[in-house]
Amino acid sequence: MAELSEEEGKLAVQIARKVVDELVKNGKRYELKEVPKSFKEKRGVFVTLEEYPAHELRGCIGFPEPVAPLIDALIDSAISAASRDPRFSPVKGGEVDKLTVEVSVLTPPELIKVNNPKEYPKKIKVGRDGLIVKKGWASGLLLPQVPVEWKWDEEEFLSQTCWKAGLPPETWLSPGVEIYSFQGQVWCEEKPRGKVVRKELS
Repeated sequence: MAELSEEEGKLAVQIARKVVDELVKNGKRYELKEVPKSFKEKRGVFVTLEEYPAHELRGCIGFPEPVAPLIDALIDSAISAASRDPRFSPVKGGEVDKLTVEVSVLTPPELIKVNNPKEYPKKIKVGRDGLIVKKGWASGLLLPQVPVEWKWDEEEFLSQTCWKAGLPPETWLSPGVEIYSFQGQVWCEEKPRGKVVRKELS
């Protein structure tokens, strides 16, 4: 599946911004009739909202798997990030102008195969990969930009993804764990309603 172009990436952020604005200010779902062909392909996507200028997380929800056309997944993710993230209260009208919008378009997750769990750090790369850790009912995901922003190495990235799943940090060394990697293209507003740029991860 081809990567999105710069124009398409910027459009994704612009659409997500309009979705959040329409929901928060008018209580309505923003819809589009015409979108580029690439937005009709099934892709994983996450929408992240951050408080500006502190870069404090305000909501982040998405679709890890390519289960829906990008445009549908993008709209649903933007609505969820603003109103359904269980870690936060719904975004209110006075807040929306103080938030930046970020969109991560993902490749399908692939199972990382190893003979020994100690091989995992060599199979992933900070600045390239996002991770999903699964064990039993538990599952946790961290986007590719997260370890870069927090300056984690590969082992810390694995541990933090386990923690995100509600598991002990060392769970990635245990039997019965499945770890998946994926990559992403990330675009974000430099400031609320500001210029949209590609976020370099490495």
